[in-house]
Amino acid sequence: MSDEEHHFESKADAGASKTFPQQAGTIRKNGYIVIKGRPCKVVEVSTSKTGKHGHAKCHFVAIDIFNGKKLEDIVPSSHNCDVPHVTRTDYQLIDISEDGFVSLLTENGNTKDDLKLPTDDTLLTQIKDGFAEGKDLVVSVMCSMGEEQICALKDIGPK
Repeated sequence: MSDEEHHFESKADAGASKTFPQQAGTIRKNGYIVIKGRPCKVVEVSTSKTGKHGHAKCHFVAIDIFNGKKLEDIVPSSHNCDVPHVTRTDYQLIDISEDGFVSLLTENGNTKDDLKLPTDDTLLTQIKDGFAEGKDLVVSVMCSMGEEQICALKDIGPK
């Protein structure tokens, strides 16, 4: 054994899994599901009853929460599906850099500089126009499965 001190960097999620299992038959519309390795929001669920000895199947139609693509999956209702942990955090917007990155203020007073501006055109123009007008803007950041993206904007008044 060595006498050296070990320093571990602390992570907020404590190394927890990015998803949790949930029975397919219990996932409802507006819930979340992982389809083809992508976190998605369920927009439609239909359950089909099959023959004498078959399983009932759930047909999920869902939209990727980060890129807006429509994905579909069919799973036996008794089987488990992966459900992503989805969190939303609000940050105050401090600055927008020329290369498309934003500088955000966290609740503990630190800055977060690793997020790009959203790809959604309407949200992008709202953020840029509001920032140019000198408004105090709060952006909602959705985080799931190691990805983060700005998904909403709130105006908390002029500076």
